[in-house]
Amino acid sequence: MSKSWLIAIRELRERVGTRSFLLMSILGPAITILLTYILFAFGSEGKQEWNILIVDPSGIMENKILANEDKAAHYSFADNYMELEDFRDGKQFQKFDAMVEINEKVLGNKTVFVFHRKNPSVRMQTRVQFQVERRLEERMVDQFTKLSLADFRKIKQPMNVAFRDVYDPLNESADKRGWVGFFFGTMILLFIFLFGMTILRSISAEKSNRIVEVLMASVSPVQLMFGKILGIGLAAFLQLFIWFTIIALGLYGMREFIFIDQLDAVNVVGQIAGQTNAETLNQLFANQEYNDLVDLIYQRVNFGTMISFFLVFFVFSYLFYGAFFAAIGASSGSESDGQQFVLPVILILIASIYLGYFMLQNPDSPWVDYLQFIPFTAPMAVMVKLAYGYDAGSGYQLYLSLLTLFISALITLGIAGRIYKNGMLQFGHRVGLKHLFRWMKKN
Repeated sequence: MSKSWLIAIRELRERVGTRSFLLMSILGPAITILLTYILFAFGSEGKQEWNILIVDPSGIMENKILANEDKAAHYSFADNYMELEDFRDGKQFQKFDAMVEINEKVLGNKTVFVFHRKNPSVRMQTRVQFQVERRLEERMVDQFTKLSLADFRKIKQPMNVAFRDVYDPLNESADKRGWVGFFFGTMILLFIFLFGMTILRSISAEKSNRIVEVLMASVSPVQLMFGKILGIGLAAFLQLFIWFTIIALGLYGMREFIFIDQLDAVNVVGQIAGQTNAETLNQLFANQEYNDLVDLIYQRVNFGTMISFFLVFFVFSYLFYGAFFAAIGASSGSESDGQQFVLPVILILIASIYLGYFMLQNPDSPWVDYLQFIPFTAPMAVMVKLAYGYDAGSGYQLYLSLLTLFISALITLGIAGRIYKNGMLQFGHRVGLKHLFRWMKKN
């Protein structure tokens, strides 16, 4: 083990001192922060104009919502009950972008549903919510209190205005937390690919220039393999630490100095409540454009839990995949052989990223539960599920997935050790499956 550690330290020093390592350590998180800023600042769909149908069979709103016309939101009223399917498919309703459902119990349960055909910008969501809520408050004051409208708004409770896709009324695909898990899963697979290829190239280079013959005179093949995987893994871990530090500082800086507290939804709603000037209201609606992504990043994701499991799954996934890259490098008769045999591993990594996207689109698919127990796809599947949150009583799946990945990593490392031991000193051959099976059987 001491010899493996010495080899690991040598590999770590070799990687950390390279220009590519330093460049990737700075440029990678800088690009991530820049993209995050762009998503925060320009991630909306831009200015929208909506034709909105308010279905109000009880006549609660009295066919009125605004004292003055809003150029961005145009309202019409229907005084009869309407099924969602009728609005969605009826030809006479295709001109409307959204339907606001006002039922007879709305003043009691304070819940309003807005069914939209295309995703609204946060600006439009805030506009519609504010205008509908403001009108319903006026009706509540008239019917249930003797307070003035201004006094009532000081003690009111907020209205729950829920936006739903008319084609997805159960809101099954609207939770954006999964994208955070997708980002973490992609980070794991990206670093596995980058540093796995480093393992492959390093082993292939030592084999082709015959340095390995000198090294194996003083250390065993398995010690050499473990030292190389460990050292390159430490370099990957160090680079991840630099990435997370820079990204965390960047997010903190944006939150404190760019997307400051006045952009919080609570503060914006508080500012809106006391405003009557149309220009001021439009500016406040525009500011709210940032809140959806800002709220996702800063409020809705438990980064402590995510990063903790990210690191554990990264370590086990790196060992699992790193064994494949080491085995390919040791078994290759030439560098071109290694490039050919690494292609299936790359395709598996790409497929894992695609399957993570599949999970985002189909979070309730039964396949989602199976993917977390397959070691090839476990890092992506678990990160996405963890971002959504495991259901009560299903948390054991997380630890079972971790155990499965750990055992798989031990098995692949054992197999890779045999291939490394028997194939590292073989030169000038064309690698084939028969060679691999023979080396795996041989002690």
